[in-house]
Amino acid sequence: MERKVSFLILLLCSCFFTHAQLRVAVVAGGHQSTVLEENDLPNWNDLKNNYSGRLGFHTGFVFDVPFSKKSSLFFQPGVIYYHKGRKFSQDFNPPFGSLTNQKNDQNLNYIDVPLNLVLKFGKRTKFVIGGGPFGSFFFNGKEIMQTTTTSGVTETTENTDLSAGNQPGQYRTYGYGVNGLVGLEFRGFFIRADYSRGLNDFYESTLYTGTFRHEVMGGTFGVFLGKSKKTIKKPKDKDKDGIPDDKDNCPAEAGTTATNGCPDKDADGIADKDDQCPDVQGLVKYSGCPAPDSDKDGINDDEDKCPNQPGMIRFGGCPVPDTDGDGVNDEEDKCPSVKGTKQRNGCPAEEIKKEIIEKVNYAAKRIQFQSAKAALLPQSLKVLDEVAKILKDNPELNLSIEGHTSGDGIFEANMKLSEERANNVKAYLISKGVNASRLTAKGFGPTQPVNKGKAPADKAQNRRVELKLSN
Repeated sequence: MERKVSFLILLLCSCFFTHAQLRVAVVAGGHQSTVLEENDLPNWNDLKNNYSGRLGFHTGFVFDVPFSKKSSLFFQPGVIYYHKGRKFSQDFNPPFGSLTNQKNDQNLNYIDVPLNLVLKFGKRTKFVIGGGPFGSFFFNGKEIMQTTTTSGVTETTENTDLSAGNQPGQYRTYGYGVNGLVGLEFRGFFIRADYSRGLNDFYESTLYTGTFRHEVMGGTFGVFLGKSKKTIKKPKDKDKDGIPDDKDNCPAEAGTTATNGCPDKDADGIADKDDQCPDVQGLVKYSGCPAPDSDKDGINDDEDKCPNQPGMIRFGGCPVPDTDGDGVNDEEDKCPSVKGTKQRNGCPAEEIKKEIIEKVNYAAKRIQFQSAKAALLPQSLKVLDEVAKILKDNPELNLSIEGHTSGDGIFEANMKLSEERANNVKAYLISKGVNASRLTAKGFGPTQPVNKGKAPADKAQNRRVELKLSN
């Protein structure tokens, strides 16, 4: 990622240094970054006060391009390295287990590319105000977690290899937002206040649904380098089509590069004077006319085995066959010769027997674990032996194992505990001969309570494992 961003910076700098009348400024400053988060966590109002901003540093280049010699309006793109992220700290009184404090630092680094319009008022000392959109590129970063126990032991872990991408748990490679600025400019330098806010989510949690957007406020000092560069004189282009007259076959008529400067009304790369269908995009082999395609499936009639029926290239222009006529084509139909349903991928559905569902539900209520741990109690093993026998006697059935907890304690810890309990049930069933492909396990923590009561009995009902059958 760092190499791609560095290449982008060099490319932008090269473009502006070469082609515009401009001044270039080196900028640096300090700021505070925060994360604007909204989510569906039931205890978010209590947790959000534990987050605080991150003090950071930024530096880079700003290009100052006037719209004309006497214009007070300037275009100010830039390339700036930014520290972003936030901090988290929570004390537990009384301690949560042996835990008395937990701290998490999210230190993220970005390359921002602002594209600002700026107004300047005054002569020697100018008042400056402006703003615009910006693009943001994830550069690198690290996550730091520190825990302190009742014995006074502090343990720190760091993750310096943050994953970038578009999947849950990854930081988005690209982002965008808006920013504004206000300040004073002198002959060779300026000072200003800056504000920026991201408009897209830079991260997606694997534990809960929420939005995560950057907000940055700070100050910047800049120093201009050298003198303005004048615009390179462009070659003569009489018809203003972007093709110099000395290379234009039709210098008095606007055209395209593909037709060497001659008009091309339908933009198909064939000059109008040679195009038999000048108002419709076509192909050279059809003298500028489009290839015939009666069924509009993108396959020419002379190559289409079903020219009057939309189809696919791999079937020679014919549709994907559906042998059993159940509305699921043979490529997606797991039972192509027997009518089925879309929900079962073309296979017929079978109703699960009521007595089997009742036995599994009864067994789920008897599954027990060690207090605040994921280890199964011995009396639960006999219960799970019965479930394993049911699954082996009914090989067409699949089982979903769902772990749940009450809302007591830390949300992340409850999510982890419910996941581990569900996986322990799954592992035991596998050890008893149930194929792993028939089993799924997931922890939901406190996000799906059966009741919202605060009494011990109510909370006990929320600590459960649910077993759901499907075929």
